[in-house]
Amino acid sequence: MTTHTRSARPARRDILKGAAALAAAGAIGAPMVARAQQTFVCRIGHSEALNSPLSNAFEKWTKVLNEKSGGKIQAQHFPASQLGSYTQNIEQNRLGTLQITTGGPDTEEIIAPEIAACGGAPGFIYVNEAHVDRVLQGDIGKEISQIARAKTGVEFVDYGEVGFRHVLTKKPVTSMADIKGVKLRTPEIKLWVDFWKKLGANPTPLPYAEQYSALSTGLIDGLEADVFSIKGFKWGEQAKNLTLTNHWFLPKATRVNARWLDSLPKELQDVVRTTAKEIFAEQRKINRENTSKTLDELKASGITVVTLTDTPKWREATASLFDEFGAKSPATKAMIDKIRALGGTA
Repeated sequence: MTTHTRSARPARRDILKGAAALAAAGAIGAPMVARAQQTFVCRIGHSEALNSPLSNAFEKWTKVLNEKSGGKIQAQHFPASQLGSYTQNIEQNRLGTLQITTGGPDTEEIIAPEIAACGGAPGFIYVNEAHVDRVLQGDIGKEISQIARAKTGVEFVDYGEVGFRHVLTKKPVTSMADIKGVKLRTPEIKLWVDFWKKLGANPTPLPYAEQYSALSTGLIDGLEADVFSIKGFKWGEQAKNLTLTNHWFLPKATRVNARWLDSLPKELQDVVRTTAKEIFAEQRKINRENTSKTLDELKASGITVVTLTDTPKWREATASLFDEFGAKSPATKAMIDKIRALGGTA
């Protein structure tokens, strides 16, 4: 007698039931998987020189953002105007096509002039580095970030710096008389143009990246910048005279597009803000420690370094800008008054 045993293979209807169950489970679980794997592209672009303290800080921050977010933030760093000029980077950042950039608060002269006052406007407003810290690391720094968010769509999560700016020229400048008629490159910002007109120079607005060629062709006779940029962009190859004027201290706001920041989960927003505070506190310290060293390197490269002999005359010639710029709005005047009150009027 033959014994019939049931086959070990599952019946077709069992296979279909299993497939349906798996499909249903996949449909339910798919959104959870997608959320778990969601990443956020973060392009960081700016016009700062390679290997400058500020550029190095952004390089470090890029790595920290990737690590601290567990790869959920995919940060990429594009220094030295790789993604466009300074002005283009600022506009890209406002639009959100560039998630993070850096720039002086003075850039907001038209949109939010009260913010511009914190960017060194209108010249000689900051007495020293301690004064800068009292302004930007205190209540005023938080206030201008809130204003920037409301008016420009960009949050200032912290403030780096390039330090005090000086004058680099082809011919020596030791006094106000020497700056008369000098074709001096300035940012494409009215306030800067007005400042140099008050001193008798011939301000020439140009994009940041064009300064080397403009010096070499004679389009400009000089420029004004921090020592790290002068070294990094090798402008000293074309102009050999550096005058320490300390006419403008330029903080660099760390600018994060607000829509992009708000799109992040809360824990990633915290990562961005917290790590920015850590990285740029270190950047400010390094920037200040390396200023003298960089000056020595510029001297060793063949640049003659002198100190301005008549700073009070420069202050007097440009002092009216405080009232002129403050007249833009009551908020602007109030901001100028608050900044000056924190540091005196040396």
